[in-house]
Amino acid sequence: MGDTLNTPGGLTPPVPTQVKRPWRSTLRTIFQALVALAVMVPVLVEATGLQADQWPWLAGVIAVAAGVTRVMALPQVEAFLQRFLPFLSAEPKE
Repeated sequence: MGDTLNTPGGLTPPVPTQVKRPWRSTLRTIFQALVALAVMVPVLVEATGLQADQWPWLAGVIAVAAGVTRVMALPQVEAFLQRFLPFLSAEPKE
């Protein structure tokens, strides 16, 4: 059987792909955030009055998104989410 999470009650549901391949999920999130920010950059720059030397905060947004995605892909976090916050889990609870 192989790729399963241990849960209370002895049931072992299949492991979501986010848990099997956490770095792939992280890279996908970075790409999605970059695309979203690329579309929004003109609006963000105009609304905030950013100068070219203030753009590193955009990199911070990407880094935080990647970090959160990586943590969410941990098997322990997935098990917690399935138990307490199933609407945030990678796969629905069976």
